[in-house]
Amino acid sequence: MSKPHSLEWRKDQIPSELIELKGHLEQLPLHLRQKLLPLAERLHHYTRLHSRLLRIAQDAVDQLQLDAKYMQFDLEATRRERDELLREMRGMDEE
Repeated sequence: MSKPHSLEWRKDQIPSELIELKGHLEQLPLHLRQKLLPLAERLHHYTRLHSRLLRIAQDAVDQLQLDAKYMQFDLEATRRERDELLREMRGMDEE
């Protein structure tokens, strides 16, 4: 069973335009309000979901960028170690 949507909207969760829309809808006659408020609630739900998905995607991109920086650092360190080892090996061959 799905959890019913709260009829109380927190202002920090949705854009101000949706709050304004809800205010206008609440001033409509009851028969229109009953038809339109559920749609506004669904829009509120989808807006919150969209916002949450964007945050998750941004977090994933941020983590990917950080991982790429670590990999670049590791690659450069590995190349330095390789070059140092090659110099040491060449020094041994010359002796």
